[in-house]
Amino acid sequence: MQTNVLEYLEETVQRLPDKPAYVDERESLNFREVSDRSRAIGSFLGRQGHRREPVVIFMRKSPCTVTAFFGTIYAGCFYVPIDEEMPAHRIALIFENLNPRAMICDMETRKAAEQMPYKGNIYQYEEICGEAEDEKLLLDIRKNALDIDPIYIVFTSGSTGIPKGVAACHRSVIDYIEQLSKVLGFSEDTVFGNQSPFYFDACLKEIYPTAKFGATTYIIPKELFSFPVKLVDFLNQYKINTVCWVVSALTMISGFGVFDTKKPEYLHTVAFGSEVFPVRQFNMWKDALPEASFVNLYGPTEATGMSCYYRADRRFEPDEVIPIGKPFENTQILLLKEDQTLAAEGEEGEICIRGTAVTLGYYNDFKRTGEAFVQNPLNTAYPDIIYRTGDIGKYNPEGELMFVSRRDYQIKHMGHRIELGEIEACVARMEKIRNVCCIYHREQEKIILFYTGELERGDVIARLKETLPRYMVPNRVRKLETLPLTPNGKLDRVSLERNYIQQINKKKEK
Repeated sequence: MQTNVLEYLEETVQRLPDKPAYVDERESLNFREVSDRSRAIGSFLGRQGHRREPVVIFMRKSPCTVTAFFGTIYAGCFYVPIDEEMPAHRIALIFENLNPRAMICDMETRKAAEQMPYKGNIYQYEEICGEAEDEKLLLDIRKNALDIDPIYIVFTSGSTGIPKGVAACHRSVIDYIEQLSKVLGFSEDTVFGNQSPFYFDACLKEIYPTAKFGATTYIIPKELFSFPVKLVDFLNQYKINTVCWVVSALTMISGFGVFDTKKPEYLHTVAFGSEVFPVRQFNMWKDALPEASFVNLYGPTEATGMSCYYRADRRFEPDEVIPIGKPFENTQILLLKEDQTLAAEGEEGEICIRGTAVTLGYYNDFKRTGEAFVQNPLNTAYPDIIYRTGDIGKYNPEGELMFVSRRDYQIKHMGHRIELGEIEACVARMEKIRNVCCIYHREQEKIILFYTGELERGDVIARLKETLPRYMVPNRVRKLETLPLTPNGKLDRVSLERNYIQQINKKKEK
């Protein structure tokens, strides 16, 4: 029975030592190099006395970063990736939570690392990745390792402004990778195109299956996601056949008409998640790649990544929503109503997740862990932890789980309960609309709609009045050149609301 994620790498390096594993525009590391560097870093950290503690990884996103991750695990520690694009105050809060003794940086991040509010040891990657391997030390560390030991912490946004560090262990990651691999059909022939930053759990979809199967991951330059034609050229140049991207990365290609001139020739597996895929944009992808497999994935960081899947094997009508389907094997979805009973078909409830993939909780934060990771209310006989996602869902007549909205996106406006996602879906169905986001300004009690596309503002308002009840029609409609995105590629609703409030305050000052 597998109990350690490093077994993926150790088995693959025996079969495919010289095959490219992780590649970017500067460097390509084969599995032997990944293994050697990882074991060297693990030996170094072990000799320095680091055990069962966080190791901050502050490096340029690259194949070397992956070896720093694996090296940290070899030392019996858990890696915590951070990045220069993170705000300084967020990094400071992360350090305050972790109180780490070790940080690994590289030549490019060394200067910034030395200026951080951090008092522990700074180790430079280029100096430690060639250290001598201590086989006995690594063996001793492995003998004392358990599958419930954490291997990473990734920080998510907190509603209070304080980031939450989600801690995942060997057991949950192995369970997730095994189930995800079955659903998406990964193999030695898989060629991934990585989009997600390494400080989000989304990158697990490429990093660990690559090690498990002996696949290859190409790390796509971030700037290409602003140039859809060049992005498709990159996919074709490296014969990338599998992508697991956020929806906004896919709609950037379809929304700008790239399919009229070229298509990703080798793509046969397209997995998407984190946001609702507008049906009109999805149908463009389905028409462009009729033989490809499209899978809608759903799941939170607190459950190690994705928990549900739906094989989107057909075109959808404009008024349809793509289901999130059914849970992975060894995962159970409980759809709980406010009275803590199960929702019936058609009834809405909070999506709660039960199973091995549920993570350990929030690092050094028992209070917020206890609020989200709770006892299963349907089981009063023994401890049975579930994670409450805060997402609202329901089952359709086919028994498929449908995402309704975030609990945070439900508002009370003009005496009516409104789902902002329903307004967004209405606009997304309109021709010449590329992207859309709706927020609610509680102080002004106004619904504000932002969108990008060729459709004029007056036409959007007119069509909304034709299709939505009066109380759901946005009070403000604003056309923008682009909508802001988070580093992970999701719509940045917080930024939109902050900018809107700033504009209102400026008008008040005048």
